[in-house]
Amino acid sequence: MMKFNACIRSFDDGFPNLYINNAQDIRGQHVAFLASFSSPAVIFEQLSVIFALPRLFVASFTLVLPFFPTGSFERMEEEGDVATAFTMARILSNIPISRGGPTSLVIYDIHALQERFYFGDHVLPCFETGIPLLKQRLHQLPNTEKIVIAFPDDGAWKRFHKQLDHLPMVVCAKVREGDKRIVRLKEGNPAGCHVVIVDDLVQSGGTLIECQKVLAAHGAVKVSAYVTHGVFPKCSWERFVHKNDGLGKAFAYFWITDSCPLTVKAIANKAPFEVLSLAGSIADALQI
Repeated sequence: MMKFNACIRSFDDGFPNLYINNAQDIRGQHVAFLASFSSPAVIFEQLSVIFALPRLFVASFTLVLPFFPTGSFERMEEEGDVATAFTMARILSNIPISRGGPTSLVIYDIHALQERFYFGDHVLPCFETGIPLLKQRLHQLPNTEKIVIAFPDDGAWKRFHKQLDHLPMVVCAKVREGDKRIVRLKEGNPAGCHVVIVDDLVQSGGTLIECQKVLAAHGAVKVSAYVTHGVFPKCSWERFVHKNDGLGKAFAYFWITDSCPLTVKAIANKAPFEVLSLAGSIADALQI
């Protein structure tokens, strides 16, 4: 598989001025495009390149989109809600068919597995997970630590428990008290353990912080967190950074993958964050 670059520039009016380098050379090649829909502002320019590539007579086309950004907006709760996960899936479903057939679409830990059925027949969704990276990292921890996996809600348990069923588990739950939603321990015992909270993504981090408090109150020796997608809008990752004054060290480790590159750049060399690279997993998904 050869490398190619797309030159992304802008006209004076702000719209993208795009050029695919070595367009002639990728004819007959198996082409993969690594996308990052990190903000609405960059989606259009990448989609323009994505829609152009299969038309260059490539042998096959694979779109690697580690983070499907509208995945958590997958359902309607009342008339008038717009399920933008379905909108994004419809857009990607219209990628032109290449000489090799429909586009292969690689996504990591999409928020809800049923979103597979939002995509049309012109794309073949391949749902991967970052959990093997977490399991590998946990094996590197000292043997003296008793690891327990915690889930912040039933949704996370349903999503991930089968991949981690070799470890003891704790499940938290959000309950409503008046106008507030309180996190409580639903089942399991974290006492004396290093508890690792697992979820697919983090936004503000409020739920993780409340879970940490509950787990610590029930005797957890350490609390860490893993999410595949560290979205962290408005620099909300700052809530978790270890402070020099010894305060703010509620989390021993906070593992994320590099599915959100802007976050990876922002949290570089800042404890408790560690980045687990998806590069090897992506290479396997491409069958290189």
